[in-house]
Amino acid sequence: MNKKNNLGLDVCFMNEDDPFTVFKEWMSEAEKNEINDPNAVALATVNESNQPDVRMVLLKGFDKKGFVFFTNLNSKKGTDLKKIPKASMCFHWKSLLRQVRISGDISSISNNEADEYFNSRSYLSRIGAWSSNQSKPMETRDAFLNKIEEYKNKFKDENNVPRPKHWSGFLLAPNKIEFWKDVEGRLHQRLEYTKNPSSWIKKILYP
Repeated sequence: MNKKNNLGLDVCFMNEDDPFTVFKEWMSEAEKNEINDPNAVALATVNESNQPDVRMVLLKGFDKKGFVFFTNLNSKKGTDLKKIPKASMCFHWKSLLRQVRISGDISSISNNEADEYFNSRSYLSRIGAWSSNQSKPMETRDAFLNKIEEYKNKFKDENNVPRPKHWSGFLLAPNKIEFWKDVEGRLHQRLEYTKNPSSWIKKILYP
């Protein structure tokens, strides 16, 4: 029989008042069990016409302030987030039969943080950030490949590729985090944390 926490949920939900403690543990387990990209997350934004859009991105860091990801600021998601700075995330770890949903407010990270991460990327990834006019129409694939070669010639020193001004990161500061676990018969377990000014309020949800 599975062990339970003080809410009657599986012990994996823990007995924590802080959802970041739970998320850290779940992410650690995903890193051990998921075959590819345990930090892959579906990111949903909305544009000025209230049309939602969703795509996969990679989580590149998190702490008690929130969840960090990077992008071309002129991309579709970058444009959406600059105009309407709210977003939702959804992690799904099939190996663990678990899911985490997060929603909250978006802010830009500092230039120093963006520089530090950009410089940690591979040479080709940094060149790609200069070469790709992300989300815009492309005439041919060769046109893109030619731009890559142009920027390789411009930035020949692999240790010295500056970060483009149009490339940076965002922080999603959550106001709601929900942890979900698959249960046979679709009798799933759900635990939701909602932020108030001084603490987190948690409650169990029906499947």
